[in-house]
Order: sequence, then structure tokens, then C-alpha cells
Amino acid sequence: MATTDKASPRDRLLDAAARLSYRDGVSIGIEALCREAGVSKRSMYQLFDSKDEMLAASLEQRIPRYEARFAHPDPQAATPRERILHVFGQLERAALDDGYHGCPYLAVLVELKNPEHPASVVASTVKERLVRTFRTEAERGGAHDPGLLARQLLLIFDGAAARAGTGVERLDDGLATTTVTTLLDAAGMA
Repeated sequence: MATTDKASPRDRLLDAAARLSYRDGVSIGIEALCREAGVSKRSMYQLFDSKDEMLAASLEQRIPRYEARFAHPDPQAATPRERILHVFGQLERAALDDGYHGCPYLAVLVELKNPEHPASVVASTVKERLVRTFRTEAERGGAHDPGLLARQLLLIFDGAAARAGTGVERLDDGLATTTVTTLLDAAGMA
């Protein structure tokens, strides 16, 4: 379905890349991307050197919205524990959406398997920021080993997102937050 709104060709291409790569994977063809965006291949190559570059730009453009989804609505009033649990509560809610296919950044890393691919670099940066956020909260909350806890939390996040994204789990029973609560308790988080 071609886009016909007043957005620029670049924005339409980035939006199409976001939609199609999330739904169908990063192997989506240039023809399908251009058709979805309502932009010619020639125009696409005038805007981006390659499909890889366009995919990376699309992932980059989505970062603020992605991170805002997991940010606590009142971070000043919330405890570190509440801020961490909020992330997993949001993940559980997202997993209930019919169009949920997991974490788009994890999907790119898994599908591409090339850490030097421009899209993988963006996806890795997002994952590194999430683990740093978890570590900061773990430090603030008095965890025994904040670095280990942050890595464990990312493992749960990515595992839950992948299982829900493939339809193996729905996460509607609070499995992720229950698991994280047990882990926070074991780590000595206040």
C-alpha cells in the first residue's frame, strides 16, 4: 500500500522501512520498500547510498519513541526498582498488541548477524543504552552486583520480547515482571 501523505520522500521511505522490516524482516526488497513509500528507486538512491543505510536511518529515527515507551512517567518520584519494573510492565503490554513482533532492535541483530552492518551498529547502541540504564538503576537501588544484574535484566527483556514476538508467550500473566521481581530481590535491590 503506497503512502500518499505530504511527508517528504525521505520520511516516507524511513517509515516504510520501519513498518516492513518490523513486520517482514530486514530482507525486504527495495521494490517493496519503494512501492510502500510511493517513491521511485532512483529517488531512494538519491537519498540513501544503500538499503543498509536507509535501514540504519530508519532504526535511528525510531529510538526516541522506543525509549520513551519504556521511560517511567514520573521518574523523579519512582524508585529505581519501580523504574525497572515499569520497563517490563510496558514490555508485557506491548506484547499484547496483535502486530507485536518483538523488539525491533533485537530482531535486526539476530537477522543480520553482522555487527558491522550499519543497522546492527544502531541496534547495538540501543541495547547498550538499555543495559546502562539498568545498571544505573541497579546502582541507585543498592544491588550487590549492578553490572551482573543489568546483564540479567537485558537477558530477560530480550528473551521475553523474542518469545512474545514469535507468539510462544503472550506475557499477559505478568511472567516478565514476576521474574524480574525475583531477580531484584535476589540482587538486594531496595
